[in-house]
Amino acid sequence: MIQSSELILNPDGSVYHLNLKPEQIAHKIIFVGDQNRVEKITKWFDSIEFSQQKREFKTQTGYYKGTRLTVISTGIGPDNIDIVMNELDALVNIDLNSKTIKNKLTSLQIVRIGTSGSLQAEIPCDSIVMSQYGLGLDNMLRSYLIDSISEKDIEDAFINQTNWDLRKGRPYVISGSKTLEKKFDSDTIFKGFTGTAGGFYGPQGRVLRLGIQDPELNSKMDQFNYNGIKMTNLEMETSAIYGLGKLMGHECLSLNAIIANRATGTFSEDPYKAVDELIEYALNKLVE
Repeated sequence: MIQSSELILNPDGSVYHLNLKPEQIAHKIIFVGDQNRVEKITKWFDSIEFSQQKREFKTQTGYYKGTRLTVISTGIGPDNIDIVMNELDALVNIDLNSKTIKNKLTSLQIVRIGTSGSLQAEIPCDSIVMSQYGLGLDNMLRSYLIDSISEKDIEDAFINQTNWDLRKGRPYVISGSKTLEKKFDSDTIFKGFTGTAGGFYGPQGRVLRLGIQDPELNSKMDQFNYNGIKMTNLEMETSAIYGLGKLMGHECLSLNAIIANRATGTFSEDPYKAVDELIEYALNKLVE
């Protein structure tokens, strides 16, 4: 039995942070970072059967073209992903009454919809990047046993090519779901190698008042190349979703609308339209 201090439940029996019960979520789930983006997705739904919010975690479950879907806002960063992924997994794979792991495990389909900036000139604003790999620069996933799921050769190449300072921890590389990648692929999609940073400013090379450990890191990442795999974009969630999803047996995919291109210095003329087009694309692919 899992101790109450490890799997914390609210007085109503819901999981601690998400405030959800098993029957309130679908097995096809969309992640967004911003709680205000949840309803920008569920406005496309035919009906909404459930809505809940605790802290930054807003959840709505309903139907789109006859398929039951859940949309959840995760907030920002790998630490929040650790909360959301563990509690969602508990909802489907742990008996919350006996606090024992179920004999038959359920695999969720989880698709992240976000925005990002491109690091490569050939990936223009308003395009969609589907992450084949997530590169974790944050260390969160290193708390788990990941050697069997990580791409060590790519990790080594990244460390060597960027002269990575291992005092910041060893980067990890995790692949996304091949099943969902095939399902969501099209001629309009760019396949990506997505960096996941543990912060928005220094960890992504931004300088305000504080100096950073490696001012050249962004340009090194721009030049990274492992057998044709190049860094495409930088954000704060993908590698954590891929890593925990793979460890737990869930199918996970990250999609980003590119609203800025750091290589060309351009920004989308209509970022809201780019996001809406990604939402419509993702919804239709998810229910196919």
